[in-house]
Amino acid sequence: MTMATQKQEILLESGTNEMEIMEFYLGSQAFGINVHKLREIIPYDGTNVTRLPGGGDSMIGTILVRGRSLTLIDLGKHLRRKAEPAAAEPQRRIVLICEFNRTVNGFLVDGVNQIHRVSWKDVNHISDFLGRQHPRFTGSISIDGKEILIVDFEHIVAEIDPEMVKPYDVSEPAAGSPANPVAELAERRRQVPLMLAEDSAIIREGIVRVLGAAGYTNLKTFVDGEECYRAIRGLQQRAQQAGEDFSRSLKLVISDIEMPEMDGLTLCRKIKQDLGLEQVPVLMFSSLITDQMIVRCEEVGADGYVSKPQIPELVELLDRYCLQD
Repeated sequence: MTMATQKQEILLESGTNEMEIMEFYLGSQAFGINVHKLREIIPYDGTNVTRLPGGGDSMIGTILVRGRSLTLIDLGKHLRRKAEPAAAEPQRRIVLICEFNRTVNGFLVDGVNQIHRVSWKDVNHISDFLGRQHPRFTGSISIDGKEILIVDFEHIVAEIDPEMVKPYDVSEPAAGSPANPVAELAERRRQVPLMLAEDSAIIREGIVRVLGAAGYTNLKTFVDGEECYRAIRGLQQRAQQAGEDFSRSLKLVISDIEMPEMDGLTLCRKIKQDLGLEQVPVLMFSSLITDQMIVRCEEVGADGYVSKPQIPELVELLDRYCLQD
């Protein structure tokens, strides 16, 4: 089952604060994934799997898909779910072929149900405490009386491949920012007022850490697009009342795309259109950056886009938009 046709038909208008989630199952528990991460769904064929020794319980090995060898992860084992009694009619398991963070991986699950169109306003936050203790879920949503947990597939891949989280480590400076930046450059970066909308507490703290090490310390953070939008609107109102240049309050906004309450595309559209702040650059920093998503980013007026976890590229864009006169 290819997702190409569905992707062309859904969410034709960008910035509607809606998303499509595919409901899938591990045992009797329902989980969800943003359809934009799905390339296709295929039946699981164990004979098409190459087992890798020493890969851990959840790292099954590799699976051949259309001539390409992909990493295959047993999602149930990785989430440490206990096995449930087998049904009288064993269900054939399936593989979700997913693309994000510029990588393609397969995830073995027990079955899929259907695609739901939902509003980000209906997605419940995972608290910062739970987000740090159990960062494998980005939120939950209730559909027809059933609670669906939205899985953070990016975090799961990073747990298996620690190289994915190295860009959030300040042990090495970000590209484009020297290990000992000259005082003038550091001071110029410190004077740039920025905002960041990112729902993941771990990623949010990582971005603050790395951008701070690069010199961008004047950074306010928000847990979703709605909270960020309210703050920008408040800044605009205060600047207008004081007769001040708005750029002194805010130079640029960095936003994730997937967020409860208000997604990044909607946030960007509302900044540019509803508030009329076309002069404020908005950079999308998301694992969902693909050719199709770039089109949607441009439709809402985004000025740039960087795929997670490419922090060096983000720093370069910040310098381009904030430091060049």
